[in-house]
Amino acid sequence: MKYTIDDFARLIDHTNLHADATEDDMKKLCAEAKKYHFKMVAINQVQSHFCAEQLKGTDIDTGAAISFPLGQTTIACKLAETEDALKNGANEIDYVVNLSQVRAHNWAYIEDEMQKMVKLCHQHQVPCKVIFETCYLTKAEIKQLALVAKKVKPDFIKTSTGFGTAGATVENVRLMKETVGPDVKVKAAGGIRNTDDFLAMIAAGAERIGTSSGVKIIEALKKRFAEDGISAIEI
Repeated sequence: MKYTIDDFARLIDHTNLHADATEDDMKKLCAEAKKYHFKMVAINQVQSHFCAEQLKGTDIDTGAAISFPLGQTTIACKLAETEDALKNGANEIDYVVNLSQVRAHNWAYIEDEMQKMVKLCHQHQVPCKVIFETCYLTKAEIKQLALVAKKVKPDFIKTSTGFGTAGATVENVRLMKETVGPDVKVKAAGGIRNTDDFLAMIAAGAERIGTSSGVKIIEALKKRFAEDGISAIEI
């Protein structure tokens, strides 16, 4: 598949999930998203209304992070937090699975949580992304979690929060994509800070990239396109 600069930009969830992010930081994030035509801004749930207002009239989504970054809240709490985010203008949801239940191999709980979150998001016609936090999981656990997702069919499964002990790897992106197949997409996030890593994640099967380095990545790609005299890259 061939990608133009805008195609690459539309793969990026432009991210600021810092606990101390200010209103000015959110304004900057949204302004950059509009300038570069990113797909979404990825923000903490409490900033949903502010960012939705900043992005009103554009095709850039407001993505609220739910039960972030630990995932250690009840299903009822995750649903309530999601309802509130949607009410305040969020139109994409990224939630963290209950990692304690994943590590306990309580797949019935995980499936129930995922079904309820996906159902709520889809009732509101917004995408639901399930964050695995792969750095804490074995390959077998990543695969089994992806098999649950293959059954439930969220819109995306996502590697990481960016707040764990490690972020996305090509190996994990490939494993996740090979397991879920064509019906569920993969989002790579966590530690993706340069063009080589960005392109490698796409080549491994990621169809969305969460990064706080989107501006740097797109500017580097623009330079590469200009130096090589090209208008697209095939991956």
